[in-house]
Amino acid sequence: MSALPLLRRSLADSWRGLIGWALGLAAVAGLYLPLFPSFGGGSQFADIIDSLPPELVSALNYDQITSGAGYTQGTVYGLLGFVLLTIAATGWAAAAIAGDDERGTLELTLAHGVSRTQLVLERSAAIAIKLTALVSWITIIVLALNGPSELDLAVGNVIAGGIALLGLSLLIAMVGVLAGALVGRRVIAVGAAAGLAVAAYAANAVGNQSPDLEWLHAVSPYHWAFGQSPLADGLSAPVALLYALAVLALIGAVAAFQRRDVGV
Repeated sequence: MSALPLLRRSLADSWRGLIGWALGLAAVAGLYLPLFPSFGGGSQFADIIDSLPPELVSALNYDQITSGAGYTQGTVYGLLGFVLLTIAATGWAAAAIAGDDERGTLELTLAHGVSRTQLVLERSAAIAIKLTALVSWITIIVLALNGPSELDLAVGNVIAGGIALLGLSLLIAMVGVLAGALVGRRVIAVGAAAGLAVAAYAANAVGNQSPDLEWLHAVSPYHWAFGQSPLADGLSAPVALLYALAVLALIGAVAAFQRRDVGV
């Protein structure tokens, strides 16, 4: 038997979709970042932001959008890029275990000498590789557009932003894998992964509204990733929590799948 058969198969079966996600991310960055010289540092864009309700500006993290780092985070990393990676991570996580379980093919896979631990780990590794590829791709694009778009981003901070975005995406994906391992239903896996993403974003947005609500930042994975503005200031300690919890979710998925009756 070849090494890592499930990992190899997962990557081989999804390369077309991966290219589609890469093109979507390229379109987002290519559409928004070159606009910064026209609006980012000008009074016109600042006036537009000032005309918006302060609550909306805080919720969307647009308070620093007139800087290159704030604009890139507000449009690409913290909004549209985050949305696209969340959708990709959610779909891949739901298909990893729950998808095969619902189709009735999971038992067949396990009957070919594949252990349950191997199945969870290899399919989760495939998700991690694909997310890493997408985040690396968007990092390369941002670095390529950094000069022409006059963003004035430090290379190290762009990498830090990618590490934060990857950690958040991995956590969302691994929670979806965990839910699929627990119950074997795609809708539950999708709900768990997407629910975490929405709750994390909402907790950060609400926490921005008032000092009395700032405690929500402490429980928001979105804030752990972007609350300290990695594109402006580099990595912060809370980013490590994203990776730690992703690993814990993966361990939980392995344990849960070991105990569940497949096909039930």
